[in-house]
Amino acid sequence: MKVTVFGSGYVGLVTGACLAEVGNEVVCVDIDEGKIARLNQGEVPIYEPGLDSIIERNMAAKRLHFTTDVDLAVQHGLFQFIAVGTPPDEDGSADLQYVLAVARSIGERMEDYRVVVNKSTVPVGTADKVRQAINTVLNDRQKPCEFDVVSNPEFLKEGAAIEDFMKPDRIVVGTDNPRTTELLRALYGPFNRNHDRLVCMDIRSAELTKYAANAMLATKISFMNELANLAECLGADIEKVRVGIGSDPRIGYHFIYPGCGYGGSCFPKDVKALERTARDVGYQAQLLRAVEDVNDRQKLRLYEKVKDYFKDDLKGKTLALWGLAFKPNTDDMREASSRVIIEALWEAGAKVQAFDPVATHEAGRLYGHRSDLALCDSPEATLKGADGLIIVTEWNVFRSPDFDTIKAELSHPVIFDGRNLYDPARMKMMGFDYFGIGRGASLA
Repeated sequence: MKVTVFGSGYVGLVTGACLAEVGNEVVCVDIDEGKIARLNQGEVPIYEPGLDSIIERNMAAKRLHFTTDVDLAVQHGLFQFIAVGTPPDEDGSADLQYVLAVARSIGERMEDYRVVVNKSTVPVGTADKVRQAINTVLNDRQKPCEFDVVSNPEFLKEGAAIEDFMKPDRIVVGTDNPRTTELLRALYGPFNRNHDRLVCMDIRSAELTKYAANAMLATKISFMNELANLAECLGADIEKVRVGIGSDPRIGYHFIYPGCGYGGSCFPKDVKALERTARDVGYQAQLLRAVEDVNDRQKLRLYEKVKDYFKDDLKGKTLALWGLAFKPNTDDMREASSRVIIEALWEAGAKVQAFDPVATHEAGRLYGHRSDLALCDSPEATLKGADGLIIVTEWNVFRSPDFDTIKAELSHPVIFDGRNLYDPARMKMMGFDYFGIGRGASLA
């Protein structure tokens, strides 16, 4: 099949590459000439395990093309995927200007039937706006042309997006036309062979499904962080509580790990957007507001522990920090807890020496050269001259470090563990002051 994907960001690249991988002819279009030029030279602008090899393979096979030519893109694909950004406005609502700009571009150029597929995360009712935008342009052109609009939200986890697309848990399709459902069923056939993963519903329900999924996962994280903070007050260990409740199949172990807050491009933005959507229709979504408030507070928990340990005197202190990305297996630092912690330390007069396996370059892009930030090329390098160690991201490389080296290098034998990677009793036995999240009484 012939597919066009508008947007060459995270969702657009993964969608285009994976659809090409199973034999479709895909054109990815973007207005960013520099990004398209880099892609055509084989340079993938985002870090996602396995994506670069899929892109290289399918470009070589002439199944995957990158262009800024919108005319070519609209002419090419029966399926016109919209996978552009929907950044939050100041009030938290999703900004649809890029989605609607693509809709108008399609309407200005289409000559025959097209299936317009909303892949971007968009509020309920966006499909109606896309349809209206295309119809307005077609009417201005006096060009009657049949088309359908479909909601097909993505459920890709950063760091595991290829696996999620190629072997999906579910493929949600929202449409008001049975013919369109069958066209999407055919397009997704290669990813749907073991059993039927297609979940078909009306368009508005599909649009809400994406927000509901992310809000549910964010809620689990904030709930566990709330319990972790309570556990500290009560002298309980949240990790033992986690195992105790996770063994209940009605709860399960997924997304009940306490920590220093969630980040990334999806959860913070989508919780805000859904809460704003609720307000727009006159409903006060109190739980969503609480999820967001708990997460904002949680991002400062490690900083507060650091400040308390050093008795509110951080001026001139140096902290080693392991992990910059909001989660492992990505270089994404959007809404990352590391940024909140680092900036709070700077405000208090401290210096930060940081390492991340893949996000160091992104940190350099965000912060530039600063005398109070050293971006190091190894975890061990961050320890030189540091007063304490802060762990923010649970990369595997941090799970079993050389504790003797850590203790020897730090001027204070203290670890602030934002992901509960280590056993408190073992840390105490080794002579560390250890502060996790919700690990009961302090082991300092």
